Amino acid sequence: MPVKERKKQKLSELDAMDANSDKEDTMEEEKISSNKEEVSTEDMEKLYSETMRDFREGRVLKGRIIRINPDSVLVDIGYKSEGSIPLAEFKSESGEIPPLKVGEEIEVYLDKTEDKEGIIVLSKEKAEKIKVWDEITKAYESDQIIKGKVTSRIKGGLTVDIGIKAFLPGSQIDLRPVKNLDKLIGKTLALKIIKINKKRGNIVLSRRKLLEEEREEKKADILVNLKEGQTVKGIVKNITEYGAFIDLGGIDGLLHITDMTWGRISHPSELFVIGDEIDVKVLKIDLDNGKVSLGLKQISQDPWTDIEKKCPVGSRVRGKVVSITDYGAFIELEKGIEGLIHVSEMSWTKKIRHPSKLIAMGDNAEAVVLNIDVENKRISLGIKQCEPNPWDLIEKKYPIGSIVEGSVRNITDFGVFIGLEEGIDGLVHISDMSWSQKLKHPSEIVKKGQVIEAKVLSLDKENERLSLGFKQLQPDPWEKVSEKYKVNDIVKGRITKFANFGAFMEIEDGVEGLIHISELSLENVSKPEDVVSIDQELEAKIIRIDTSERKIGLSIRSLYEDREQSEVNQYLENQEKLDTSIKTLTNKEKNNTD
Repeated sequence: MPVKERKKQKLSELDAMDANSDKEDTMEEEKISSNKEEVSTEDMEKLYSETMRDFREGRVLKGRIIRINPDSVLVDIGYKSEGSIPLAEFKSESGEIPPLKVGEEIEVYLDKTEDKEGIIVLSKEKAEKIKVWDEITKAYESDQIIKGKVTSRIKGGLTVDIGIKAFLPGSQIDLRPVKNLDKLIGKTLALKIIKINKKRGNIVLSRRKLLEEEREEKKADILVNLKEGQTVKGIVKNITEYGAFIDLGGIDGLLHITDMTWGRISHPSELFVIGDEIDVKVLKIDLDNGKVSLGLKQISQDPWTDIEKKCPVGSRVRGKVVSITDYGAFIELEKGIEGLIHVSEMSWTKKIRHPSKLIAMGDNAEAVVLNIDVENKRISLGIKQCEPNPWDLIEKKYPIGSIVEGSVRNITDFGVFIGLEEGIDGLVHISDMSWSQKLKHPSEIVKKGQVIEAKVLSLDKENERLSLGFKQLQPDPWEKVSEKYKVNDIVKGRITKFANFGAFMEIEDGVEGLIHISELSLENVSKPEDVVSIDQELEAKIIRIDTSERKIGLSIRSLYEDREQSEVNQYLENQEKLDTSIKTLTNKEKNNTD
């Protein structure tokens, strides 16, 4: 039947239906009128809109297949004309067209009520998409789990078919980053929708959200049943520098590196690889934060419990050098037990700047136990204690007052170190080098490597110090100062140095006196060098002697004053003699005249 004829036939059928409908409406109105009830205009419009709403464009309607053509399917939706849908829209995901039957009811999308030829335009594909979108929206709003098949890999993630194409970001695939995304292609995954934009046709999925929810549920169950002190099995899930994360079957526990072994390890990978199944002890459970602390070494006995019996203080032990630091070396005595040999405990005689100068990693070393601190798990060891301390014999070999000989090993600002034997040095302080010279630096009288004699002044065995002196080889000139010099004596000397407050004059070798600036001249003096000069020889008067402080006070002014007074006294004495002589002569002449 031609399209126009079918259209006319359809229209006549609709007119007949309208006529029957009008008769029914008239009878209904008469019935209503007889019951003295009236139907308003609004109710009539409502009934009309309800009758016609299914034929509005953009809606999904139910239709019936009335004919199947080689390339299309004719569908009747109850409108005045049928709609034709391309057969390709019925293809499944595999590309096959499922069996279709005439009279079968399907859902279609009303695209247009009439095209150019007056035929309605239907689409099964759009109807299915709308249906999928409705289901997706409902699943998104109710936070439901959906299934999707991974179809391809794209930039940043995967494309997933959930009825329509959706995006699964790489960060939302698993709890941890997935390195190989290609292995997921073709797999069907349980997912949740985390973002939807119907206008743009964008859907973002997440598998991670689902896994996190499942993990939290499992974690809550495990935390309730887990007890501190309990030993459980777990699988090494991840390894870091500070420890390893152990999967306890739904919750991860941290096994810190310090709780892995009683011994020493540099990295957890020395003990484990990912996937290892191990027994661990639950040390602490933090219910508020959902954290579990685990321990492996706590399963075995602490080796420190009986260390004082196994390695008593004073005993000799052997061990392997496992670590070297600037301040010493650590020796492993047994698994989990290490002792420190401090750098100061390595040699009686040598000054060890760094432990590596004496021992190396992996060496087997013998040492003496010096101290044990069980509470803090520390053992102090010493290598030098394996040999006699040469300082124990020092008092016999170098008694105080004895004369020793050695070479100058080192020169400092404050003195020189004399090497007497291997590891035994004595210090000659700059103040003990000369009775007479005021040295600014020891290098003025000694050189490095020079062999010299010195006198032992003092000995400190505990601090390993030996004090020596050069000047003590000669008598102390100050011992006889009080016998040789008295106050008011006139002494000769040489100006040796200046100070702001005066000038120093050497009276004899090793004995100096100070001429204060106020005692340099009869006149006021601003600077000592204004009236005297270095190496100038002159006389001065002793005005003060203090042998305990090794000080002698000298005065030029007092010497001048004494000399002036002496000259005045001499003049007066001579004048008196002259007066006496004149008086005597006068008396003689008077007697002669008489």
